[in-house]
Amino acid sequence: MSENHRYSVKTALVVLTCTALSACSSLRDMTSGMSASSLNPINWVSPYKVDVIQGNFVSSEQVELLRPGMTREQVKAILGTPLVSSLFHADRWDYVFTLKRQGVEPQSYKYTVFFKGNQLERFAGDTMPNESEFISRLASKRTLGEVPVLEATEDQLAKAASKPSAAQPAATATPPAGASAPATAYPPLESPKQ
Repeated sequence: MSENHRYSVKTALVVLTCTALSACSSLRDMTSGMSASSLNPINWVSPYKVDVIQGNFVSSEQVELLRPGMTREQVKAILGTPLVSSLFHADRWDYVFTLKRQGVEPQSYKYTVFFKGNQLERFAGDTMPNESEFISRLASKRTLGEVPVLEATEDQLAKAASKPSAAQPAATATPPAGASAPATAYPPLESPKQ
C-alpha cells in the first residue's frame, strides 16, 4: 500500500469517527424527552401474542331469556355450563368471560345467577353486549382483500364431470349379471374377550 493511500484511509477513518461521535451527541439532544426504553431497538419490535379467550360469553339476548323460577337445567340450556360453581356456594353460578388480544384493551365480562333450591331466584352482572356488537369487537383490523366468487359456471361443471379423476379409474368393471359383488369383511371393533 502506498503512503498516500494509507494517509487517505486514516484521514477518512478519523473524519468518520468524529462525524459519528457528533451525531451521537446531537441524537441525545433530540431525544432527551424520550424514555430510554423507547430508544432501545429491541423495544421497536413487538412479538406476536396469541388471542386468549377464556370462559363463557353471555350475550344480552341470552340474559333477556332468563326468568325467576326457572330450573337449573333451563338456565344451563340458555347460558351454558357455568365457569365457576363452588361447593361452598352451591346456589350461585358465575359466568366469567375474558378476551385478551394484541393491541386491544382486555375485555372482561361477569354475570352471576343465584338459585334458591332448584329455582332461579335472581341474576345480576355486567351490561352484556349483544351478539352483533361482540362480533364487531372481534373483527380484525387486517383486511385481506376481496373474496373471490366461489361459484363454478356451467361450462366449468361440465368439464369437471367429463374428466375422470386420478383416484377413480376411467372404466370400472361391473360384475356380470346374476353374480353378486364380493362381500367385504371388516375386522371386529373390539377384540374378543379372553
